[in-house]
Amino acid sequence: MYTQINAQNKPRTASEIQGWLVSYLSKLLEIDADDIDTSIPFDRYGLDSSTAIGLTGDLEDWIGYKVDPTLLYDYPTIELIVKHLSEEY
Repeated sequence: MYTQINAQNKPRTASEIQGWLVSYLSKLLEIDADDIDTSIPFDRYGLDSSTAIGLTGDLEDWIGYKVDPTLLYDYPTIELIVKHLSEEY
């Protein structure tokens, strides 16, 4: 269970979470959002551990809930993270 860190944030939908993650990776990797495959593991995009922690921290800030720093390792694709986070709300 995640701890809410910002009472002002409303729960995000699966679509919003996926859109945020795709946009984040697109900007980070400097590729078109349409080129992000949500079923491909993050490590195939070349994300290292420090990048994964940065993404997790930024996701936590955006979503308004504490997120485990190992999220990308426990759920290694956008699809899996979206499913996990949307079930947690």
